[in-house]
Amino acid sequence: MVDDGSTDRTRQVAEEAARRDTRIRVLRGRGEGIVPSLEQAREQATGEYLARMDADDVALPRRIAAQVALLGTAPRAAVCGAGVRYVPEGRVGGGARRYQRWLNDLDTSAQLVRDRFIECPLAHPTWLMRPEALDMVGGYRDEGWPEDYDLLLRLVEAGWGLAKVPDVLLLWREGDGRLSRNDPRYSAAAFAGCRAHYLARAYLDHDGVVIWGAGPTGKAFSRSWRRQGGVVRAFVELDPRKIRQEIHGAPVVPPEELEDFSGSLGVAAVGRDGARENVRRGFREQGWEEGEDFVVVA
Repeated sequence: MVDDGSTDRTRQVAEEAARRDTRIRVLRGRGEGIVPSLEQAREQATGEYLARMDADDVALPRRIAAQVALLGTAPRAAVCGAGVRYVPEGRVGGGARRYQRWLNDLDTSAQLVRDRFIECPLAHPTWLMRPEALDMVGGYRDEGWPEDYDLLLRLVEAGWGLAKVPDVLLLWREGDGRLSRNDPRYSAAAFAGCRAHYLARAYLDHDGVVIWGAGPTGKAFSRSWRRQGGVVRAFVELDPRKIRQEIHGAPVVPPEELEDFSGSLGVAAVGRDGARENVRRGFREQGWEEGEDFVVVA
């Protein structure tokens, strides 16, 4: 347990727990925030795996056993997550419900890797990790965007896989005091910057991007991509009112003109789940392969 400058009874409660159970160690944090605290705990941990969670969440009794069993069958998986349920019910808004549904619908390792540029596909408080994988990529870092998303993308970039127990094994505390609600490192812009940074590194050999979706999601991705120094070659749209216009200096074209941009990376940038599947189908109908020729982002 890392007490990073609490001002209530946290340290007293933690030390009482440590006296009852000698497996518990209480570390005094340096008051520098979540990333130094995570790294401090990682330095002190000696177990075969690293299990992560926050003080206000609830791990259900089967969590660790189920995740250890799954990692035992997946030697190339660096991280194993699990299904989640936000609590308390009355505090859970529409955005959190959509994210919970999206997270819990991802089951296979292939889906987790495929959809990593939409959002972080594993809830951080559910992570069970291989220490050697974190050592390989340098552990947690503070880059001005979400530390968990940054770490997960670096692990996949280094060739590690992801795994997940589909059962709900963690109750995820919702509330106004969460860092994700208040810290600029977890803002939509910070997520977008992280996503664009690693997407550019993963697809260096492509000639710019073609963004399918000229709505708010596509335009937001265009802005973050261009801030990374990337080139937007075109937008793809079905709406005839948008076709032949320009967005951020790039032409808006219909899907049948995708062949004019072979060599570019296709980016499906739409906000709704159903629309994502339609765009996936549209790219495939034009002969583009997901993961090679196009990716889906949020």
